[in-house]
Amino acid sequence: MLHYKGHARTQFERQLQRLEQDTLRMGALVESSCQLAHVALFERDMEAAAAIAHQDKQIDVFYRQIEMDCVNLIAMQSPVALNLRLLSAQMQLIRDLERIGDYAKDLGDIARKLFPYPMPQYMGELQIMSERCRAIVSMSLGALANLDAEMGLQIKQKDDVVDADYRRLYALLAKQNSGVGSVEPAMLMVLAIHHMERIADHATNIGQRVGFIVTGTR
Repeated sequence: MLHYKGHARTQFERQLQRLEQDTLRMGALVESSCQLAHVALFERDMEAAAAIAHQDKQIDVFYRQIEMDCVNLIAMQSPVALNLRLLSAQMQLIRDLERIGDYAKDLGDIARKLFPYPMPQYMGELQIMSERCRAIVSMSLGALANLDAEMGLQIKQKDDVVDADYRRLYALLAKQNSGVGSVEPAMLMVLAIHHMERIADHATNIGQRVGFIVTGTR
């Protein structure tokens, strides 16, 4: 019986390790989608925009599988302490990853709609905001990979900068909407900065969940 318990615990640890690896693979796809969205928007690369939709399907498959694996491990293995926190937080953070992937796909759609128009005003400012968002996503995945609570909790400060970008750009674009001519590019750019701001928010959530996994406090 003792041998069986030891074997069961070893099997649980292997399953947990596989779950963590799958989450990081999902994270790598999400980070890649954010990169493709950036290229689609600012290099007007429609092939990059099309590639995001394919990756989004892969991300959704990972999300459903990891969620089911977490539920099964909690139900069957009765994990304790760090492992229970890890599984509970992991179920939440894969939702954050899935949402980031969705927003990246939305940015790809915006890139396609902007393509027929001349390069809109303030695209340089949007590019800076996009680069900051991508850095936050990368930092959150680094914190997750290394279970680095300090790094995870530092992300909030960088998210505050993105929030400031959003407020400033929204004000500029709202004024632009009151001018003459087509308002669609400005409206699409307002949507783009909203999606970027939400990407940063979800990446910040991941960092905070890493902090919870490691410390047990929120």
